[in-house]
Amino acid sequence: MTRLLFASLALLACLAAPVLARAAAEPLGIALENYPYPFPVAFTELLIDGHAVRQAYMDVAPSGNPNGRVALLFHGRNFPSSYWQDVIKGLALDGYRVIATDQIGFGKSSKPEGPYSFDQMARNSAQMLDQLGIKQVDLVAHSMGGMLAARFARTYPERVRRLVLESPIGLEDYRFTVPPVTNERLIEQEMNQTEAGYFKFLKVGYSLDLPDSAIQRLVDIRQRLALSGEFHRWVLSFIASYQMIHDQPVVHEYPLIKTPTLFIMGANDHNAPGRPFAAPDQAAKMGFNADNAKAIAATMPNARVTVYEGVGHIPHLERPEPFLNDVKFFLDAP
Repeated sequence: MTRLLFASLALLACLAAPVLARAAAEPLGIALENYPYPFPVAFTELLIDGHAVRQAYMDVAPSGNPNGRVALLFHGRNFPSSYWQDVIKGLALDGYRVIATDQIGFGKSSKPEGPYSFDQMARNSAQMLDQLGIKQVDLVAHSMGGMLAARFARTYPERVRRLVLESPIGLEDYRFTVPPVTNERLIEQEMNQTEAGYFKFLKVGYSLDLPDSAIQRLVDIRQRLALSGEFHRWVLSFIASYQMIHDQPVVHEYPLIKTPTLFIMGANDHNAPGRPFAAPDQAAKMGFNADNAKAIAATMPNARVTVYEGVGHIPHLERPEPFLNDVKFFLDAP
């Protein structure tokens, strides 16, 4: 085990009792082993730094007249790929073969210790496509997945026909406003997270226009993970993704993306990872996501922005029908 794991074990042990006390649901394995996905899950075998890992994905055949294209979906940091269920169904009905994957460190995929990198995640996804015999995709990505999609499109431009970025984070360089945060502080924060606190983070921090019951379903996943005997390993994986987001900006790369790109933004989405760690004057400058998307799109060769009024950070859940219509219209263009 690395020094990080040794250093964190004592802290995790001290905080184990509060974790157990606040959760009252059935335990959930950190690879979501007993959590149902809407479609069958398969795995691609990968080797990262000499360690064998498995990346999960759903591979859904067209249910409508096949159009010969593949849609690849990248999830956000706080979500498993199962939340794409209605998007998968809609795109499959439109004739797409749909691949929705859990990145390494998320969902049903392996949870190795960090550090993580967008470059490695892009390579992982490229290798998955290679193993599936897929040369080119239409890429739809949400939140953290948007940062990964930007890096993927830059690294493998020939593999991305069209790019849809739904409420991507990383439309600013967080290093300019948020100071570095230690892993120990992040571990303590995650271990002290309460059900009510996480609910508020999703509903208020993401400005979600969703019923409380829909938000609670997302909260329940995390609450059940906290009961796992491997929860400490999940936390180490989760905080590694925070450090990746903070330390590996992609905002400066957008002008170099030639792929036709559609940003779909919620007007109320002011999510800004790390803002609680920033000084008040710096925090006030963060999270103007729709405005940032418009400014960035203007620097790109072929990009446009659609903004949904009254919508927060997850348009595909908050406005499923308009979202799917806009995505299909954009992807179906010649």
